[in-house]
Amino acid sequence: MSRRKSPPKRTVLPDPKFNSVLVTKFINGLLRGGKRSVAETIFYDAIDIIAAKTSADGLPVFEKAMHNVKPMLEVRSRRVGGATYQVPVDIRGDRQQALAIRWIIGYAKNRSEKTMSEKLAFELMAAAKNEGNSIKKREDTHKMAEANRAFAHFRW
Repeated sequence: MSRRKSPPKRTVLPDPKFNSVLVTKFINGLLRGGKRSVAETIFYDAIDIIAAKTSADGLPVFEKAMHNVKPMLEVRSRRVGGATYQVPVDIRGDRQQALAIRWIIGYAKNRSEKTMSEKLAFELMAAAKNEGNSIKKREDTHKMAEANRAFAHFRW
């Protein structure tokens, strides 16, 4: 890794259906083996399932789920004088988004529904209602940060 300059951030183009950069990033998180059309089909089918189940538009449910899952704090390991402390730190916005995407997709994969579209749809609906495993993961992360608040003075 270069010590001189950090590489420039790449811009992500919005998706063709909803014209949303967040949707494109989510689809990129779903990608496996470069199969973008498969990932897009899974995501758009999930949005359609959400729209059918909730009798509302699927995109606002997705955005609400993403907002609910985003963590505000996390703990980072910091070594001070031979001891390792879990230091709570605030999370940048782009990392909040990346963690939310990763958690939703990861916990959707572990669900028991039949297809990935259904798994993703039900995980997103649960997250939009502040339920489900991805919300539990956010709560656990916040609890860990709260429990280690005493070490906040080691923040760098």
